[in-house]
Amino acid sequence: MATEILLPKLGFTMTEGTITEWLATDGDAVVEGQPLFALEAEKATQEIEAPASGTLKILVSIGEETEVGTVIGTIS
Repeated sequence: MATEILLPKLGFTMTEGTITEWLATDGDAVVEGQPLFALEAEKATQEIEAPASGTLKILVSIGEETEVGTVIGTIS
């Protein structure tokens, strides 16, 4: 079963964020804990780690403003 990658909430008031960079490409093998994408929210950027190991499927493109909790990709 695939693990969903959700857009995380980085701050108390954060409601949406923007992926500024995917650090792996669609179809890449990723390892749990590896930096997966850069997320910009409220004028701060943070690298977010992979929640599981497997093959990455990207669902949200760089630059798309996305609500917290949205599925932005999967790892299977």
